[in-house]
Amino acid sequence: MTAPALGTHHPSRCSGPLSSAKVRKRYWITLSVLIALAVLFAAGLLAWDNPMPVGSTGFWVIAKLRASNVLTMVVVALCQSIATVAFQTVTNNRIITPSIMGFEALYRVVQTGAVFVLGAAGITFFTGLSQFILQVAIMVGLSVALYGWLLSGKLGNIQIMLLVGIIIGTGLGSISTFMQRLLTPSEFDVLTARLFGSMANADMGYMPVAIPLVVIAGDYLVLASKKMNVLALGKETTINLGLNHRREVMKVLFFVSVLMAVTTALVGPLTFLGFLVATLAYQLADTYDHRYIYPMSFLIGFVVLAGAYFIMKNLFYAQGVVGIIIEAVGGITFLIFILRKGRL
Repeated sequence: MTAPALGTHHPSRCSGPLSSAKVRKRYWITLSVLIALAVLFAAGLLAWDNPMPVGSTGFWVIAKLRASNVLTMVVVALCQSIATVAFQTVTNNRIITPSIMGFEALYRVVQTGAVFVLGAAGITFFTGLSQFILQVAIMVGLSVALYGWLLSGKLGNIQIMLLVGIIIGTGLGSISTFMQRLLTPSEFDVLTARLFGSMANADMGYMPVAIPLVVIAGDYLVLASKKMNVLALGKETTINLGLNHRREVMKVLFFVSVLMAVTTALVGPLTFLGFLVATLAYQLADTYDHRYIYPMSFLIGFVVLAGAYFIMKNLFYAQGVVGIIIEAVGGITFLIFILRKGRL
């Protein structure tokens, strides 16, 4: 048998982000399945158990009311997926998530402090568009100050930033726990509903502010996919390829902060969602290119949220809390992928 001539191209291999025909086929099939599931769950949330005849005026009125939850899921899935993937890229660590920087701990302190000082009426004190903007501004402002301080100077590095973020988050968590122990049972019961990530926490009055912020931050991170591919190679390689590593990292962290602040202030803490979505996206996309990872992670996030909400609403009649099923089913799915492939 004669050897292949030099320069002969093997049809099943390429040097692009999807390394072979098999990988390309699997990626697009997986993406198509996720799109179908996303449409199915969205339609189910709008139409399932709708008491009015399909196509009637009453049917569309109820569907329109339910559409607010679907819109919230889209916003949350977009924020959590893009923010987590981008954060893990610039930190070169697929275990940690933006939640490590204390966004959720700060949210808990704000909500707990309001009830601690004002009683059960404190929940309404942080309800409204201006209060939503204030919470987002506080979260973004503190995170940017932390990034600017810890990433500047000769000793500034991401590892120290992450360590300080963990310490701050732990400290804020301890403060909120202390205040919760001093609350009356009725006040604690009212507060608990706010400390679970829930679509019911979202107010459609927040969307005129939330959506533009998400679009701006999300667009930057998606359009910077090629730069993200370079940043994933590490600081030294990034500098050698002509990029200002610190400046690019600061930009990414700023927009990550905006996305995480919006989703946390909108629905509350969803600690495990970003980690689950990013991990499954890496496994299913099987590529380094963020142009392929971002859409995969977003669709996974929406399917997980919509599926969890649909199951909780129609089987357990507890649609307010989706975190429970995300933790259970998501954790099992994550373990299956890790045990099957043996790596993150």
